[in-house]
Amino acid sequence: MRGSGVLRAGSGRVSAVTGSQVNEVDIDDDDDDAPWWRDREILVPVFSGIAFLAGLICEWSGAEVPALVLFWVGLLLGASTFTPGAIRKLFKGKLGIGLLMTISALGAVILGYVEEAAALAFLYSIAEALEDKAMDRARGGLRALLKLVPETATVLTDGTATQIPARELKAGQLMLVRPGERIATDGVVHSGQSSLDTSAITGESIPVEVEPGHPVSAGAINIAGALEVEATAAGTDNSLTTIVELVERAQAEKGDRARLADRIAKPLVPGVLILAALVAVIGSLFGDPELWITRALVVLVAASPCALAISVPITVVAAIGAASKFGVIIKSGAIFERFGGVRHVAVDKTGTLTRNKPTVTAVLTVDGADVDQVLGWAAALEQHSTHPLATAIAAAAPDTPAAADVTELAGHGIQGVVDGITITVGSPRWLDPGALADRVASLEEQGMTVVIVHRDGEHVGAIGVRDELRPEVPEVVRTLTGQGIGVTMLTGDNVRTAHALAAQAGITDVRAEMRPEDKAAAISELTAVAPAAMIGDGINDAPALAAADIGIAMGATGSDAAIESADVAFTGHDLRLIPRAFDHARRGRRIINQNIVLSLLIIVVLLPLALFGVLGLAAVVLVHEIAEVIVILNGLRAARTPDISHTNPAAVFAASPADVRAV
Repeated sequence: MRGSGVLRAGSGRVSAVTGSQVNEVDIDDDDDDAPWWRDREILVPVFSGIAFLAGLICEWSGAEVPALVLFWVGLLLGASTFTPGAIRKLFKGKLGIGLLMTISALGAVILGYVEEAAALAFLYSIAEALEDKAMDRARGGLRALLKLVPETATVLTDGTATQIPARELKAGQLMLVRPGERIATDGVVHSGQSSLDTSAITGESIPVEVEPGHPVSAGAINIAGALEVEATAAGTDNSLTTIVELVERAQAEKGDRARLADRIAKPLVPGVLILAALVAVIGSLFGDPELWITRALVVLVAASPCALAISVPITVVAAIGAASKFGVIIKSGAIFERFGGVRHVAVDKTGTLTRNKPTVTAVLTVDGADVDQVLGWAAALEQHSTHPLATAIAAAAPDTPAAADVTELAGHGIQGVVDGITITVGSPRWLDPGALADRVASLEEQGMTVVIVHRDGEHVGAIGVRDELRPEVPEVVRTLTGQGIGVTMLTGDNVRTAHALAAQAGITDVRAEMRPEDKAAAISELTAVAPAAMIGDGINDAPALAAADIGIAMGATGSDAAIESADVAFTGHDLRLIPRAFDHARRGRRIINQNIVLSLLIIVVLLPLALFGVLGLAAVVLVHEIAEVIVILNGLRAARTPDISHTNPAAVFAASPADVRAV
């Protein structure tokens, strides 16, 4: 599917145009950094609580009138945070927990219990405000995508190079892409050979060799030789705008999912209102109207889910705060509630399961040459190149001799003179591996990228480079499987490399050579079977992160687009956080369920007692307040963090360097 998105940069805003719809994201997030004492959402509930407590002090000291005034102030301040929203939702046909809390407070006031109404308004407003402040909203994802699109492109017309705005590119035009430049839109290589850094699009750290006929994507960086690329998409309609469209659509669909408490309140609100109305009407027809109207109001307060409304946010706030202490940032309460229900995890390969740092993992030699010689010759040339493979080879050489007359051959390799010997390093598609051919093929079957080393035109060795698996991955996969969570690998890398690394990790479900839209489609397929999470760290993962029930962005160095699209962000790259985070979320979910059951049980018990006049309003309010204390204390248990090993992840990584071995 081709996206119809247009990205526009303005003064502090980013607009994504999809079809006829314009979605704007304000990227000025200075307001998010305001201290709590300047945040109205926190201050109003705080002042409501101060007024309520001051009212209690006045009441205890015998100042009844000031106490009543303060209770009214506390009630109005607290109610102002949820009553207007509840009424707006009511006019839209949506019934939520806020409406029932509003009705309960109103009922208490009508019966003359302003103090109880003020307590209810304060507790609910502060719980909701704390939950809102527990959200960590990451911004700037669309701005990060914009940076991948160059502002201008060089177009060749009858051999003449002309610079035009990238947004004016049209399919069929011929672009000149020089080394170091980004490709402005999708296309096909018309002439030239080079290597492309496609990490922003596919997430893969090892560059891709391209030649005439190879497709290329917008945002890829040309590393080596100049390329002439025929555009296959307009500058405003390419793979990057498709990513924006996919993310926006998935976030819009997921944004409508209701909180658990609201889903319970949806049938409860009309049910309680109907019951109270029936009590008032039928009772008035057959008895004293004043008695039965009063009893109807008591029924209304008895059915108020005060404990439910307060205990769920308190539990969520406690759990989210605890999660942040061990490096897991959860963006909202609704996300936390879904987090504990995940039954399947899809994981990106590069940068998530792997280190995202190619290293030399094998060296082949022919008779008469040793490993250090071959590595040294190759490193002598590669230290003059910025290619990621070159960096890995140079880092692996114990001793690097000097090289002269070094020439980089775009799309092929590099050549130079070392100690009077002509050394050539390049792809096995360009340099003949000779007698090493079978062993080179074996390394490639293991998921390595191989370069051949020639000395004076004769093959002397081959070097295998691979982005190695993180050392903790097999343990993490086993732990997740033990928790009953399935694991799938999604990657843009080739099938051979993907399966080789998946075998090491212990993952059996592998899906390779996937573009961003393919990953999003795979996530939709998984979520149709069971609640699924997606774990990634790159821009190419953004659509899948947004489409998943829970999107998890790995690492503080992950792309802005990934963090923007995700629901949960891990501040580090230690994958052992994943099973710990799921365990923590499941425990929090169990506590939430306990509180919900207790809260509903109280309503079930109080309703008939209130209906038949066994309990008056004071007794009903007392039971509710005792229940609130119980569920709040239970909810605070979610603040306990799981047992976390104090092993330093950095030490684990340092203890497992890539093993360079002669084969």
